[in-house]
Amino acid sequence: MLTVKHRPLTVHDYMQLPADSLKKTELIEGDLFMSPSPNRFHQEILVRLTSMIWSYLQVHPIGRVYAAPFDVTLTDLNVFQPDICYFSKSRYSSLTEHGADGAPDLVIEVLSAGSVKHDLGVKKEIYARTGVEEFWSVDPVKRTVTVYELGENSTTPKATLGEGKTLTTPLLPGLKIKLREVFAP
Repeated sequence: MLTVKHRPLTVHDYMQLPADSLKKTELIEGDLFMSPSPNRFHQEILVRLTSMIWSYLQVHPIGRVYAAPFDVTLTDLNVFQPDICYFSKSRYSSLTEHGADGAPDLVIEVLSAGSVKHDLGVKKEIYARTGVEEFWSVDPVKRTVTVYELGENSTTPKATLGEGKTLTTPLLPGLKIKLREVFAP
């Protein structure tokens, strides 16, 4: 039997989709993936982390933070919507009117049942390959944050921190995120 492979979709194809269909849609290696809206706890974690980073940046204006939906074009076949992404001033040239055309310094993904396979698999690999320096996977069930320094090692985490710990990063000097506050009920 003859099988026909479809051609991979590109950034151009992705940008032709109706605007309302892009809310939870990502282009991963040329295939479109849609996700349902995340649960309430996922959203609370996302808002808390974004607020903490945003507040820090108001006092230390060294970059900008964005929360999903926010298109980050990494290659011609990959447009992701990270839950949270941070761009230092040195990467402002990547920012566009519609999102970003290039890698952020930091990507944060809050895991959910529908996203964990992609977030910790192919997406993390592509983040590493395209220049994201640091990747945090936030697990709402285990109440942990796993930190990867992608430039150093994309497969082995630098640290996994539980809700009693404080998270810091050299990308945001002086920022201290108390994970107890992130995972508060």
